[in-house]
Amino acid sequence: MSNDTGSARKARGPQRPTIRDVARLAGVSRMTVTRVLSEPDLVLPATRDRVKKAITDLGYVPDRTAGSLASRRTGFIALVLPTLTNANFSMVAHGLTEVLREKDYHLLISYTDYDLGEEERQLTALLERRPEAILLTGAKHRRSVARMLMMADVPVIELADLSSEPIQHAVGFSNHQVGRVAARHLISRGFRRIGAVASRPDRDQGDYRGEARIQGFEEELRAHGISTELVLRHGAAPVSYDHGVEAIGILLDREPALEAVFAVSDLSAVGVVTECQRRGVDVPGQLSVLGFGDFEIGRVINPPLTTIQVDFHALGKRAGHLLLDLLGGEIEDEPQSIDVGLNIIDRASIRDTTE
Repeated sequence: MSNDTGSARKARGPQRPTIRDVARLAGVSRMTVTRVLSEPDLVLPATRDRVKKAITDLGYVPDRTAGSLASRRTGFIALVLPTLTNANFSMVAHGLTEVLREKDYHLLISYTDYDLGEEERQLTALLERRPEAILLTGAKHRRSVARMLMMADVPVIELADLSSEPIQHAVGFSNHQVGRVAARHLISRGFRRIGAVASRPDRDQGDYRGEARIQGFEEELRAHGISTELVLRHGAAPVSYDHGVEAIGILLDREPALEAVFAVSDLSAVGVVTECQRRGVDVPGQLSVLGFGDFEIGRVINPPLTTIQVDFHALGKRAGHLLLDLLGGEIEDEPQSIDVGLNIIDRASIRDTTE
């Protein structure tokens, strides 16, 4: 969780802010607040700005279903993912759906393209429809998003990352630990000229989980006295086959004697292998490659890709069972943090130099 959300977490209140609260804070009538929300051009700019500031400060979200759903039972669960094209996030949705459909809940899915601003817009739209719970990816959010979620008065579960201070609950794994495990694995095979490829971090748009992997990787290299100068952050998130092609080209031009490389995603790793083959660089004879994610394409390329695996389908199911327990009152609403673990799948893309 980012520092931005830490102070907001302490301000968590027991009730969802109302239009009356917004009107009181802005010093206007409830009708004026309604007009700002529905017909903002009819409100004087100064008044409109004052109301919008009150909305932001309170984390208020209009309730679009209040008039027709007095029971507050909508049957919808909101799921926010960074992308719909990543197979692992699809597996999270599958696992969730398998569990939730048993109790007749349905997913409302949106995606952010790794953009924190878009995450805020999507969550605002979802909350207006009163989902009974919210699941979102990662532990880094804007402060305004954390405030909004804490005031939503529904269970919130962060997925695919573990934070020391989750908003409420978390089901995932340590991306930082992924990086450390990756570095230790390559070092244990006898490599010293070790590189890595990831996307470039950005303030509002970036793969923060991938960056955590790279930071863990760098820490482990330094702990073993190995330089991090061959760790490359290149291009924007999300990473892809093309990203791997471009990044390994840069690294090999910089250090032709590179021995091993870690890619923060199997997608980049496959691009790395492809570009090596185009250049006549033998994998793993000259360069060993390690990925993350255990994507299907990594299993079928030649050589098959050694990777760090997380069972994302099981992650989705664990989150679903936790959610049903929370909604059903089976467990107290105390913060839950569930680590689904990770493991290395050894295939043929890494050479053991210790033999």
